[in-house]
Amino acid sequence: MPLQRARHSTDTTLNGFPLVFKEKTSMHSRLWHALAATAALLASTAATAVATPTTPAAESGDRTAIPGNTPSWAVPHAEAAPSKGNTIRHIKVALALRDQAGAERLAAQLANPGNADYGKFLSSQQFLDRFAPTQDTVTQVSRWLATQGLHVTGVSGNRHFVDAEDPTAALETAFGTRIAAYRTRIDGTTRTLTAPASPVTVPASLRASITAVLGLDDSAALLRPQHTRPAAAAAEQHCARWWGEQNNTDVPQKYPAGFQSNSLCGYTGTQVRAMYKLDKGNTGSGTTIGVVGAYNSATIVTDTNQAAAQLGVPPLASGQYSAVLPQGGFTDTQECGAEGWNAEQTLDVQASHTIAPDAKIRYYAGKTCKGTGIYDAFNQAVTDNSVDVISNSYGNADGERSLPQAARDQFNSMALQAAIQGQTITVSTGDAGNNSGPAGRATASFPSSSPWVLAVGGTSVGLDQNNQPKVLTGWENSGNTQSGTSWTPQRDADGPFASGAGGGTSALYDAPDWQSGIGSGNGGKRAVPDISALADSYTGMLVGQTIKGQFGIGSYGGTSLASPLIAGLVADAQQARSGNARAGLLTPILYSLRGSSAIADVVPQKAGVWTPMMHAFGGVAVPGGQGSYLIDFDARPQNLQSGPGWDPVTGLGTPAGGFIRALSQ
Repeated sequence: MPLQRARHSTDTTLNGFPLVFKEKTSMHSRLWHALAATAALLASTAATAVATPTTPAAESGDRTAIPGNTPSWAVPHAEAAPSKGNTIRHIKVALALRDQAGAERLAAQLANPGNADYGKFLSSQQFLDRFAPTQDTVTQVSRWLATQGLHVTGVSGNRHFVDAEDPTAALETAFGTRIAAYRTRIDGTTRTLTAPASPVTVPASLRASITAVLGLDDSAALLRPQHTRPAAAAAEQHCARWWGEQNNTDVPQKYPAGFQSNSLCGYTGTQVRAMYKLDKGNTGSGTTIGVVGAYNSATIVTDTNQAAAQLGVPPLASGQYSAVLPQGGFTDTQECGAEGWNAEQTLDVQASHTIAPDAKIRYYAGKTCKGTGIYDAFNQAVTDNSVDVISNSYGNADGERSLPQAARDQFNSMALQAAIQGQTITVSTGDAGNNSGPAGRATASFPSSSPWVLAVGGTSVGLDQNNQPKVLTGWENSGNTQSGTSWTPQRDADGPFASGAGGGTSALYDAPDWQSGIGSGNGGKRAVPDISALADSYTGMLVGQTIKGQFGIGSYGGTSLASPLIAGLVADAQQARSGNARAGLLTPILYSLRGSSAIADVVPQKAGVWTPMMHAFGGVAVPGGQGSYLIDFDARPQNLQSGPGWDPVTGLGTPAGGFIRALSQ
């Protein structure tokens, strides 16, 4: 089958807002001209190649394994059955950068204010010319895939991936492996997932060029949106519009007057902007925020504008919002929980728009949560290089190691390119605290533990009637049930933990130079988060969404809220920077601001909220029925708690009044 050039994007509109439909289109048409010879070769040999692909046995003496393609859960005793050979899988063959070490050095220099190259970011073309795989490499790998009978469907614009789509049996033959189904317990649920049962191999002559084969396993399905849902109707009937407006005095008062409140209804846009001391001039004008997710809400624009009218936020202007959607539509919608991803998209768009109401927003949608869907969307945002900051509100609660090394490495390579281009990447740290509930052990999540991203943790915030913080502490909630005239701590599988921001120490990545000396007991490893923002859904933000044809507004939280809030603040800072210059990898600057007025230190504060209904967040098992519950803020329900200086809940702290000014220097 000959190579087919990916279709050019076509624009349509929704209520006057452009929707861009694109399928892995190359940035440079000359890429496809250079592939003409390969296409001709594939066309002339397709019938033979498909009928008689080269077998692994024929190349056994010239094969070498690519390590890191098997996730930690794919162990022999968990194997349940062979995979179905006729199942079509979309794969991405990842190609090595020409100078990985040089790219990492350059990224560090560009982010270091003391370096002569600080802020001199490369364009997409400059990155392509200097670091991307060569066209010869693309041609060689594409030709080999064709000789194996595989159908090459495209090449990413940054030459990072060669895409193919074929039955599992053909992929097993091509890569000399066996793919099996495994039964494993993940996030409290027993699931059946596929993965290679033996090493993935390629010809020795191509080993230096091929770094991974993504899509042979189902580990990407473990990446989930990290938001907490709206409060239930029973809780909304008793909620407070600001801290202490409503306080149920018929229940035991565990905290001093003024520090116990009914759970909040959710903050308006006006309140959230006041929380971060933003004025009318902080709008993100001249910038573009990227949001990466899966699937697409058909009502995102109307929902955002309908919510804006009620929450004190300007509506989206014509052309301000656009979406890059996969060609051919979406797949696995039921299995992946597309409605949850749509809610995530809605939250991310409305949160970033609240903080930076004049910034353009561009949404990149994966066609599925499985396979390579999220990587397709993220890589497109990097390849296009048309957005200044990229918010990612997804991750896995089962620990870094549940994703294969090869998959993590590819995300890091894409994030490295973004850093060199000056794009800031924000990533939520999760909503299950140290993840010991779903994972069975304390572990950091990925991609927040990547050294090339800004990891965003969470806070609980109680604003008074004048929008001044009465309560500001880390988001690590303990749950209590009323028992007569006292409160009894919940006794779930992981104790009283009710919800909280992810944090801790990476088991995989060393501490970058800018994080040297941060925290205690980190053993020289990357520690997360770096910074934090509003995340507790009991003190959350109001978001409007149409669900099953009915529009409603409810309180959302999670570090999925915190990540786009920080992305919006990055856009505001870029607006204030000379020449609207990008910030790039922000962590070195942020860590240099420790102790300054730019970042408010966050410490434990004795306070809590009452609610008539307790909710399950982040896979945490808590009662869901009616009753009387008290949430203790930042009470160390696991091993995470905020504290002076850097801490594993809020990182360096949360943005203060001087944040925009400090980042605009």
